[in-house]
Amino acid sequence: MLHLGEIFRHYGPIYLKSFGKRMLPSHIRAFNDIEKCRTGEFGCHIDECEKCGYTHMFFHSCGNRSCPKCHNIHTHKWLDKRKDILLPVNYFHVVFTLPEELRRIVRSNQKELLNCLMKAAAYALCKLMADPRFAGGKPGMLSVLHTWSRMMVYHPHVHFLIASGVISKDGSEWLPIKRKKFLVPLDALSDIFRARFMKLARKVLKGTQFPAVVWQKKWVVFIKPCLKTGEKVLEYLARYVHRIAISNDRILADHNGKITFSYKDSKAGRWKQTTLDAFEFIRRFLQHVLPMGFHKVRYYGFLAPKHKQSFKSLKLMLENSNSQTPSYYEPVKPSKYLRKCPNCETGNMVVILHIFHKKNSLLLVRPPP
Repeated sequence: MLHLGEIFRHYGPIYLKSFGKRMLPSHIRAFNDIEKCRTGEFGCHIDECEKCGYTHMFFHSCGNRSCPKCHNIHTHKWLDKRKDILLPVNYFHVVFTLPEELRRIVRSNQKELLNCLMKAAAYALCKLMADPRFAGGKPGMLSVLHTWSRMMVYHPHVHFLIASGVISKDGSEWLPIKRKKFLVPLDALSDIFRARFMKLARKVLKGTQFPAVVWQKKWVVFIKPCLKTGEKVLEYLARYVHRIAISNDRILADHNGKITFSYKDSKAGRWKQTTLDAFEFIRRFLQHVLPMGFHKVRYYGFLAPKHKQSFKSLKLMLENSNSQTPSYYEPVKPSKYLRKCPNCETGNMVVILHIFHKKNSLLLVRPPP
């Protein structure tokens, strides 16, 4: 199977020579890490099966949060921890999307405007959920930022997983949302989101001229009730918490400077293939590398870190009010993350020796693949 790292190693020298001076530091860092991932540049370790004695050498991964080859274990751990925040109630999946006319400005000012996007979306939801006509309290929301479409075009949008209920304003009771398929009115949500984003954007980018057409069109907001619990949406969001844009299994071929990859056509409802020039493929991928230190996963309302203790009390109260514990609430067993021996398929592989590259002798915490 063709990997992104192989494409970077093949076309990287020419790409960096042509565009390196214009690349952002975060893009150069991601490029160099992905190019060297599991090549021995970051060292290696030797595993031994505790049962049959079989040994195997593994090259270390780069650990970059944009690498499609890293973080498989971290993704599963993140998902298990996030399942602990699921309440035994229904959930809604909400998506906020910026209009096409703003995308170029956002891409040029990612740190400022992507932050505005997440804040404005959370503000709009909290404002309407606080209205007694809809919920009348404080919601709990998990948000995850995405910046890509299925063809890796720049398409900033933010996903929200929100519980079907709120905590009352005085914090004394849980107020469930009675209508299973209705959260808040879409038109009002879109208008508040647009007004809040533009206010924040003008504040952080003083003097910038924004297209007038953004006030003349409805901003796309999507609301869909989840099936039973929010676990399926959580699994979908977990796929790209530690990676971006494309997975290696979607990269199909590299032929004569052209990269072919698959994508799902949402209108046709089936998978298709497209081919891009190698430089264009690399450019599309790198534009989704977020600025260093940017938090793409955030929590709002009663899921915010400052409400951690009150949330535990709320969850215990809701679980005790049900006759059965939800099926998704299961303690994670430590052995779940141990690597099984490929030889005997019963024993666990245990690290017996670390070998670090001399250039990276201080990077003693590089994760294994």
